[in-house]
Amino acid sequence: MTDPITQSQAGAGGAGEDPPGRPAVDVARGGPGSSTERASGFSLDVDRRGIGDAFRGYWDKIRSGDPGALPSILGLVILALIFSQVSNRFLSANNIGNLPGQGAYIAVIALGLVFVLLLGEIDLSAGTTGGICAGAAAQALNQHGLRHGIPGASFLYWIVVGLMLAAAALGLYLKARTGPAVVLVGVIITLTGLDKYTVPAIIFAVSLGAAVGIFTGWLVGKVGIPSFIVTLALFLAWQGVLLFLLNTQPIGVNGYNVWFQLAHGNMSPLWSWVFTIVVAGGYLVYTVVRSIRAQAQGLAAEKLSLVLLRGGIILAVAVVITALANQNRNTNPFKVINGLPWALSVPIALMIVCTIALTKTTWGRHLFATGGNAEAARRAGIDVTHIKVTAFTIGSSFGALGGVFLASATGGVQLDLGSGNILLFAVAAAVIGGTSLFGGRGKPRDAIIGALVIVIIPNGIGLRPSLPASYQNIITGAVLLIAAAVDALSRRRSAGR
Repeated sequence: MTDPITQSQAGAGGAGEDPPGRPAVDVARGGPGSSTERASGFSLDVDRRGIGDAFRGYWDKIRSGDPGALPSILGLVILALIFSQVSNRFLSANNIGNLPGQGAYIAVIALGLVFVLLLGEIDLSAGTTGGICAGAAAQALNQHGLRHGIPGASFLYWIVVGLMLAAAALGLYLKARTGPAVVLVGVIITLTGLDKYTVPAIIFAVSLGAAVGIFTGWLVGKVGIPSFIVTLALFLAWQGVLLFLLNTQPIGVNGYNVWFQLAHGNMSPLWSWVFTIVVAGGYLVYTVVRSIRAQAQGLAAEKLSLVLLRGGIILAVAVVITALANQNRNTNPFKVINGLPWALSVPIALMIVCTIALTKTTWGRHLFATGGNAEAARRAGIDVTHIKVTAFTIGSSFGALGGVFLASATGGVQLDLGSGNILLFAVAAAVIGGTSLFGGRGKPRDAIIGALVIVIIPNGIGLRPSLPASYQNIITGAVLLIAAAVDALSRRRSAGR
């Protein structure tokens, strides 16, 4: 009986011979046709992608129905041109410097929603989750600890602690680790009374958000209730819980310096440059080293020309923004305001962490696979329930942090914090930025770009008092509708190719 391997080699031109049409090479050099390559049956991918290849590849993506962030960037430019004509104050240093503080909460909540939207799910409760978490943190600070801050009998405090512990146990049962760990940190903070200090109180708010996310993910992923129904119910319920936490009395947060600085403070000029060099310069160095190593190992890599061009543009833009931010932009000559706003640097840092989680980890690849086709992912051995639980946990945690930023921007935790249009603006930011409502496509940067588009609209309208406030909702709705239409049309075109 003939060995199948020998038969295959004979059919390709005989054992020890190169297949027809392939030039003979020195197999000892390990080139095409070498024994190493034949053993694997595949040729090494050693393509070198240059600047021209990158432009052609991006054009092919657009033609195939994946415009990415291009529509949102074009929309951003158009809106900036329009509002610069509406008021000459729009492009002033003072107004541009105020934009991050006005829209940071949208960007942070939208960052969390990107993970949920990538699954093709929705979280309508992210805004009100941020409300109750910020409310709990504010009440803890106001009453020197949440144990003394919940109105009514003290056993209600222990119910909150018990529910957080139950959420941590449920998360561990569903094979999540980071979410339960964050929840347990919050439990320790409140049990030890550290939540009477600002930073631990904010951490506790995020931990409470993670606990909410675990329960939400369990209801969606394990119980099987549609995410629209689950989060709509929680959207309504959390508004009542917030009223209970605040005892129907709003709590101001301007007296807590760290909390106030989140939306209103700036980094020093020195630390602004450090942040820029670490982020933009670090990205350039990382991509250059990665390209050099890949080429040295004979693997596919981008040419240094492409890496240096892309990284250089990012670094140049970052340097220009930092240089402008470090100039005094206050119209009051008695006080200097300069440096990168914390409301800009914190969302950018979070965006980088989210990007690494999605693109450089196995979990991130499984998230994209689940969003593309959940049944196919399940058949491939991916724990779909685990992926959904972790995605909702991240979404609610970012919702909690977004609620903290919103309280900082508005000066306190109001009775309706997180309700109204807050969630709609966050969803709109993610979708306008390029994240698909149908799942499987999106990037964390979409949340930042989309949030900038959303915040520009009320900012530009507010600079011209003669314009009715109703224009804000009309323009925002129109922009969201256009973004959703682009998403649907691009998906249809992509499916048709």
